[in-house]
Amino acid sequence: MNDETDRAPIEDTRFGAITVRQDGQDRIEVDGEAIPRVTLRRAPATEADPQIAIGTRDPAHLTMRVDDTAVELQPAKGRLSRHSYRVDVTYDGADYRLIPDSVPSSRLTRDGAHLGDFSSDGDETVIAEWGEDREIRPADAAIGYALASAFGTGAQPMWMMIVDGVTSALP
Repeated sequence: MNDETDRAPIEDTRFGAITVRQDGQDRIEVDGEAIPRVTLRRAPATEADPQIAIGTRDPAHLTMRVDDTAVELQPAKGRLSRHSYRVDVTYDGADYRLIPDSVPSSRLTRDGAHLGDFSSDGDETVIAEWGEDREIRPADAAIGYALASAFGTGAQPMWMMIVDGVTSALP
């Protein structure tokens, strides 16, 4: 893990100081005084995709824990549509989803209710913008920060990807 002294905490508007640490593409840890600790790990000896901070979108090679509780983690494959980059988590009876909704950001939902928006390039810098009239739980923040760091946020719309593909194929 990176030395805690070389990583300044993120100042979340609702939960104060939150630290996101990445250990290469093997492990991501999120913690803070007001949130539970989340650890996301890629299985050892699995090939890492350099385009994904945690190294894979294959749920068979990923484990996630909130404090000491294992959670169900289901990243979609990440193909052409924004929806294909969603990541689903089930924790404490709630269904979470982080799904791209613009080029730079993704929205976090709990049981279908929009909680806030996250921005990250898949690194230790994560920005959360919480909905004003939303009840945000500590686990919501911990899970959102971990997913944004592990998988990045945002995606181009499908039409833009197609245009990019066509124009790059032209001489």
